[in-house]
Amino acid sequence: MNKKSQVKPFLKWAGGKTQLIEKFKELFPEELNGKGIIKHYYEPFLGGGAVFFWVAQNCKIEEFHINEFNPEIFVCFDSIKKNVESVIKELILLKQKYIKLNETEKEAFFYEIRNIYNQTKKEFNYKKYGKYKWSKRTALTIFLNKTCFNGLYRVNSLGEFNVPFGRYKNPEIFDEVNLMAVSKLLEKTKLTNDDFEIVKTNIKPDSFVYFDPPYRPLNQTSSFNSYATTGFNDKEQLRLSHTFRILDKQGAKVMLSNSDPKNVNPNDNFFEDLYNGYNIVRVDAKRMINSNTSKRGIIKELVIKNY
Repeated sequence: MNKKSQVKPFLKWAGGKTQLIEKFKELFPEELNGKGIIKHYYEPFLGGGAVFFWVAQNCKIEEFHINEFNPEIFVCFDSIKKNVESVIKELILLKQKYIKLNETEKEAFFYEIRNIYNQTKKEFNYKKYGKYKWSKRTALTIFLNKTCFNGLYRVNSLGEFNVPFGRYKNPEIFDEVNLMAVSKLLEKTKLTNDDFEIVKTNIKPDSFVYFDPPYRPLNQTSSFNSYATTGFNDKEQLRLSHTFRILDKQGAKVMLSNSDPKNVNPNDNFFEDLYNGYNIVRVDAKRMINSNTSKRGIIKELVIKNY
């Protein structure tokens, strides 16, 4: 499949891996690159899905197991998988209303949709079909994601989406052709909404697991990972490292991404200690999340492998 026809993420995602795919190709197990056999792919923190989309289109995998703990993002993927036509219809209605407005009106419309999104969250039960239309909920999530500041998905302690308006001149709210292709690609996947440890019970031989958890903040002001009310603190990072080691003992090839504390503190060995004995590689990545453009630039990120 050539680059022009590659299915791409339908959500903007802070820390998304599209920019790192070319580097990841060199870091993936040889078996994933056609020099052996890996039949099963697992991604317990799906997020925007950039790595999953690339692997699904470029590697010979028999089974895909993808998991997303955030129920709102899970609903997006599951709804597009099962009912993409309805999602597109809802997005068309939103886009038609939005593009007719001037800048001031667009901002007011954004906050109106955000309020509706948060108010209806109380009546939205993603585990029960029919109580609230999944397709409409998905369309609202995608619309907010594409028109909010920096494409963040952040919630407050009440679980309410609280990212402000993004002030984009002409945002691409959705790509109909891409959404249809995403739906087709998801047909051959098992999609779950669970804790990342679910991977331990489902792992099979000839497997590759890619972990892309909420990154450990480099400092107090850089923490944009509150994509769920529970957060993801150092205790969770420790629990993840235990899962990493269990999968290693089970014979799976495992790769994990995270922030590099040494960007701000050369003496911070948090991940070196946590993943002692494994292969830790540093890669260059663009910092895009800072509201101050002068503080955006190239930083190091970690890739940790058991091979």
